[in-house]
Amino acid sequence: MAYISCNNLMLGYAGKKIVFNLSFQVRKGDYLCIVGENGIGKSTLVKTLLHLQEPLGGTIDIDDGLMPYEIGYLPQQTIIQKDFPASAWEIVLSGTLSKCGRKLFYGEREKEIARKNMEKMDIWQVRHKCYRNLSGGQQQRILLARALCATSKLLLLDEPVSGLDPKVTADFYNLVKELNEEGISVIMVSHDIQAIDYASHILHIEKKNSFFGTREEYLQSNKCKLFQNAEAVNYE
Repeated sequence: MAYISCNNLMLGYAGKKIVFNLSFQVRKGDYLCIVGENGIGKSTLVKTLLHLQEPLGGTIDIDDGLMPYEIGYLPQQTIIQKDFPASAWEIVLSGTLSKCGRKLFYGEREKEIARKNMEKMDIWQVRHKCYRNLSGGQQQRILLARALCATSKLLLLDEPVSGLDPKVTADFYNLVKELNEEGISVIMVSHDIQAIDYASHILHIEKKNSFFGTREEYLQSNKCKLFQNAEAVNYE
């Protein structure tokens, strides 16, 4: 049984379809990497999975005990978000909002969840510092800790290493892989070809002929070779 099953999805906006017949699954313990050309619909898929917009066709089924609010989300950062004037502690603690119910304030339970996740991400020591004064790597660890406060089942990461230097990028990938090995399913949207090295499954989005399969199957496909060549050209 899968956490998420998407069947014949049609994605788009303002009534305009940009992706047709997209089908894939995410099961417990999976690590799905979503790749594709810029503008092909990766961000639209993220919004659709988060129920921020409706698909233009097809179905999304959530099962195996996963509730919609149990998807921990790490968004792609904007310049404004990187300059957010709040403490690291405040940002991480906000990830427990779905657990507060009708309470007007965070309780000891929510604070303990935030503390444990900050310690897990090795950022407890910066809890009182302003988010915008921290390094890019620390900011991503804070956002990952926030996402973990919402879930112990499924993380959805949208371009999480964008703008990070190679060492911080490698550290972040290893951190996410460790979480996956602990049993948390991962969906990572990325333009970085290195991201597929950590995944168990790949979704390569195209307008009408998307690929979904294991990493090994993808590495043998023509789509992977074309994607690698395109990334090499962009890098040059």
